[in-house]
Amino acid sequence: MKLKYTNKINKIRTFALSLVFVGILIMYVGIFFKEHPVIMVIAMILGFLAVIASTVVYFFIGLLSTRAVPVICPSCEKQTKVLGRVDACMHCDQPLTMDRSLEGKEFDEAYNSPASKKSQT
Repeated sequence: MKLKYTNKINKIRTFALSLVFVGILIMYVGIFFKEHPVIMVIAMILGFLAVIASTVVYFFIGLLSTRAVPVICPSCEKQTKVLGRVDACMHCDQPLTMDRSLEGKEFDEAYNSPASKKSQT
């Protein structure tokens, strides 16, 4: 079975979106505890903090996205952004690399770690 690689920017955006939904769900659960105001307030605060955390994550990925290198995917011929040495196309999940020494090698996200750079030099 072949592993499916996804774009790092999309992974982080998905995480941020899930934080929004989890936060709203936590606040919604808090409504069921109207008879216990302390539990309701705690649930509302936790939900609010989850939504605020998602805002921080969205801000962070926005900053990262501006530093990403825009490239044209050779498979789907759409513009995508590459973070790090290896990444996947945002549209078709084609493995992409900006490092010529990795061309033709098996795609591995570990190539982005600093230890991987040291072991190849």
